Amino acid sequence: MPLSPAPSLFTPVSLGALDLPNRVVMASMTRGRATNQGLVPTALHVEYYRQRASAGLMISEAVWVSPQAIGFINVPGLFTAEQIAGWRAVTDAVHAAGGRIFAQLAHSGAVSHPDFFNGELPLAPSAVNPGLRSFTPGGFKDTVTPRAMDAHEIRATIDDYGFAARNAKIAGFDGVELHCATTYLLPEFLNSALNRRTDAYGGSAGKRTKIVFEILEAMIAEWGPGRVGIKIAPTFSMGGFAPTDETPLTYDYLVDGLNHFALSHLQIVRARGDLSGSPVAQLQDTIAYYRARYRGTMIANGAFDRDGANAAIGSKATDLVSFATPFIGNPDLVARMRDALPIAPSDPQTYYQGSAAGYIDYPLIELA
Repeated sequence: MPLSPAPSLFTPVSLGALDLPNRVVMASMTRGRATNQGLVPTALHVEYYRQRASAGLMISEAVWVSPQAIGFINVPGLFTAEQIAGWRAVTDAVHAAGGRIFAQLAHSGAVSHPDFFNGELPLAPSAVNPGLRSFTPGGFKDTVTPRAMDAHEIRATIDDYGFAARNAKIAGFDGVELHCATTYLLPEFLNSALNRRTDAYGGSAGKRTKIVFEILEAMIAEWGPGRVGIKIAPTFSMGGFAPTDETPLTYDYLVDGLNHFALSHLQIVRARGDLSGSPVAQLQDTIAYYRARYRGTMIANGAFDRDGANAAIGSKATDLVSFATPFIGNPDLVARMRDALPIAPSDPQTYYQGSAAGYIDYPLIELA
């Protein structure tokens, strides 16, 4: 009996409760186009996502779960009726174009700024300044020492994620992904330098991961099995946010625990650069490391090109691969990669702010 060909980016796959026509995922990307007081998606968002609906799965930009979660200008939320209606227009357009889209739910935590809260301090696991910069209405500003969340605020935040997950369902999304990557609130809880709590949410790997598991439970309660995913970046480092000696153990505990949830997927950002001598040197081959621990569907992320993605999928190192920047200048990225056509550049000056320019005006490739 002949062997089946190795899977590639263009082989259909099941992801949780969804059947996808290909394994190309559009990763979440903050684009800063909700330039209105209510942080409501607009006609620009409708067209932007519609143009890219050929991806096997799109994951929305990180979406705020509450007013307290805000930490970057002009990013839409999912906590008001107006925002739900704005996103419904997006999901309707994506589905009409044959696509599938998850909402990525996020809370910025300590990387926010008092300018978003009428001078009040942002909430975080502990009162530790992450030493980063926040893009505020007044421009980029240094982060400040945040206020440590009390037990009531932690419970309220978990409920906010559940509420936003319910709103995503009403808005017509196909599922939700928990933002647990880069520098935001949940990676702060997982980081022993930024989480200095001595209660049920800090002090050990089991306690640092507790809030993540409780949020996933709240999201799955709204969506059921196979419609909730999570994105993590165990080796990510920026400014005062860096892995610690506790990071490998904490993420081992986290990923082992994820096996007990009926998730759609685990998306992992792989290491960039040489980790030799760092606390996370053992995670240099990030994807392989966690592939051995996680039993569900995995999405690999991190500057893959077509050949590298096909090799990773073909060797079963991952099930799908997500792309970010290439999707900005190439709304037809799936067709370009399938046919080995040139990948167009994009303008970094319009990545995080602007209007239609650099957002919905990138052309499809012209075939001879």
